[in-house]
Amino acid sequence: MAITDLREHNISELHAMLLRGDMSARELVGASLERIRRYDGTVGAFITVDDAGAIAAAERADEAIAAARSGATSGAAAGAAASAGGGAGADGLPILTGIPVALKDNICTEGIATTAGSKILTGFVPPYSATVAERLTAAGAVIVGKANMDEFAMGSTTESSAFHPTRNPYDTQRVPGGSSGGSVAAVAAGMVCAAVGTDTGGSVRQPSAFCGTVGLKPTYARVSRYGVVGFGSSLDCVGPIAGNVRDCATMLGVMAGHDPKDSTSSPEAVPDYVAAVERGADGVRGVKIGVPREFFADGLDGGVRAAIERTIARLEEAGAEIVEVSIPNVEHSLAVYYLVATAEASSNLARYDGVRYGFRAVGAGDVGSAIAASRTEGFGPEVQRRILLGSHALSAGNYTAYFDKAMRVRTLIRRDIEAVLAECDCFVSPTAPTTALRIGELVEDPLTMYLQDIYTIVANLVGVPALSVPCGLHGGLPVGFQVFGPMFGETMLFRVAAAVEQASAGEMRRPELEVM
Repeated sequence: MAITDLREHNISELHAMLLRGDMSARELVGASLERIRRYDGTVGAFITVDDAGAIAAAERADEAIAAARSGATSGAAAGAAASAGGGAGADGLPILTGIPVALKDNICTEGIATTAGSKILTGFVPPYSATVAERLTAAGAVIVGKANMDEFAMGSTTESSAFHPTRNPYDTQRVPGGSSGGSVAAVAAGMVCAAVGTDTGGSVRQPSAFCGTVGLKPTYARVSRYGVVGFGSSLDCVGPIAGNVRDCATMLGVMAGHDPKDSTSSPEAVPDYVAAVERGADGVRGVKIGVPREFFADGLDGGVRAAIERTIARLEEAGAEIVEVSIPNVEHSLAVYYLVATAEASSNLARYDGVRYGFRAVGAGDVGSAIAASRTEGFGPEVQRRILLGSHALSAGNYTAYFDKAMRVRTLIRRDIEAVLAECDCFVSPTAPTTALRIGELVEDPLTMYLQDIYTIVANLVGVPALSVPCGLHGGLPVGFQVFGPMFGETMLFRVAAAVEQASAGEMRRPELEVM
């Protein structure tokens, strides 16, 4: 069976097709690589494509599938399935066997260059893989390449990449969002079945809203950050991106779980996320959903507002109880976030000095001058801007006035969210205030660009999970509906998202791409 667009089937359907012999993993991965070759010149989703590694992995997957079909699945394969959070079929074959996926290029991959979208990491090939990459490959996934991103995950449009901008598959004159724009665009364009991104202030959810994919920021500590290039250590989360809610749940089941290599990783048990999705529209019956009045104030595009309000009404029709709630201190969240995030970024990025690895400026004289020149030439303007802001906030004369105060207000925001979630099972909002922006629209206006995160950053400040699911189109572009839940409450998010997906299915369409 020939497949051209990898969004035609969900992962479970592809798993069954592979087992039946309708196609081979080599053919499926070949279809992924062919679609990348055909359309990535238009979209620019990838920085690195690992053709040889992907083909070799696909051939290993075919061997595992043949063994499973003959009833002779090896103990190693069964063990991999068990370690993948229960993500295996009755045959014992890991659920992602032979499935092509992409990783954001700030996730370390042994033997494959990892750039974080920056010139300063030129030539860096990690000697090890991130835990999330290891778990995906243990579950049989085929990593076809590393996706483009805003430099060091700092941006909302994927235009600050040191390599090239990524374009939105729905309209190539528009941005895909950021910073995980390459990962999201690869899924939206049908180049891969799923992808992994990182979310420090909305970097999985906002591009998912712009490109019509499902993107999840898990609970802080739900997914290991070991081997992920750091931006804001108290904010960073690794999350799955997929074309539908079920695949997003499948990916999280593989990625989640305790990791002794990450001291912040939680030992909380990993539930069956896919079971939550299978309840469909009935999954919201009796669920109490909060609607924060602060998230529907001025600044929200009228068409986006209409799509969100229409979706809330549909959830109520499906049996959910809708209540208005308030998060009084959320008005301070943007200021708090850009103090905390930039302070943590200035600390994390201090290690990039042009001495130990990566880009090094030439002819700069003494060590101090060489370090200064390497950082000046190696970092792009947005990264430099945030390092300077963070260093300023952490300086001796400003720490108490800025950073310390921001952390105190962060606590107040956390208490507000806890109060809302004590009253409701979850709460909802738009994912972004607008649909996808035009390329270049905000390059010279960083303050307006930061406002793109206005609805997403609160989840990172507090640590709760949040998910964006498409709820329709406005002007031909996707609109994202965001669901927030309690700590380790991803099952509730998947229940609500599955109902939204089912209610909105007739309004969505896949993008049509042209070869540039």
